[in-house]
Amino acid sequence: MTMLFSPFTLRDVTFPNRVVIAPMQMYKAAPDGLANDWHFQHLAKYAVGGAGTVMTEALIVDPIGRNTYGDLGIWSDDHVAPLARIAGFLQQQGSLAAAQLHHAGPKSSRQRPWEGLGPLGKAEAAKGEPPWQPVSSMASQTITGWHQPRAMTIDEIHRLIDAYAAGARRVDRAGFDVLDIHAAHGYLLHSFLSPVSNQRDDGYGGDLAGRMRLVLEIAEALRANWPAGDPASTGARISMTAPMAGPSRIASRCRGSCTRVAWI
Repeated sequence: MTMLFSPFTLRDVTFPNRVVIAPMQMYKAAPDGLANDWHFQHLAKYAVGGAGTVMTEALIVDPIGRNTYGDLGIWSDDHVAPLARIAGFLQQQGSLAAAQLHHAGPKSSRQRPWEGLGPLGKAEAAKGEPPWQPVSSMASQTITGWHQPRAMTIDEIHRLIDAYAAGARRVDRAGFDVLDIHAAHGYLLHSFLSPVSNQRDDGYGGDLAGRMRLVLEIAEALRANWPAGDPASTGARISMTAPMAGPSRIASRCRGSCTRVAWI
């Protein structure tokens, strides 16, 4: 307990204690992806309660990578100001403001959880939320019933890296202290890391080095576009299980699921 409430310094940033509020997807944004008063009150209460670090839910770097139409975004400059309001309040309470960058990849184009979390369809299109085709490492369906993704081209991969870099710059402009990326749970970056889902025959597939290449290039892009003295993490929430289509649903390389965090 003494360690839990003791400070911790990494690079030029001192964490006031070891209590970190992890990202929680709440699906309360409008389709424009802008943070609103709901997000402000949701995160503010944790800082008021004394958490040393409060992290946003995942911020989507490209609209095609949204889980749902309710996801928060970081794909445009319009997202900076409402996020800056949140970051500023967290810091006023003595907490560090942290942000997570994300792309849902093959798990994109879905309903909000309370609507079923299934694939968007005609009913949602009639309400102004039409489905779109997700992207992934391969054109293979992750879970039976979800939309069939298409494989990303090399040019799209390079643009994705640029999108992560731009997201990092926007998060920095919004005043955040800590940066994180999501590379687990069957989302886009995990789809490249996993030997189950990634069977590409180019430089972004094949052996472990090829499968890791995208995540490492994104990490390099974040480091180049993030203040040198501030911590950025990559490799957070890397899963040891991979979702699959069919009756088994899960192919496991080990029992349970593991999490790894590497600071860069």
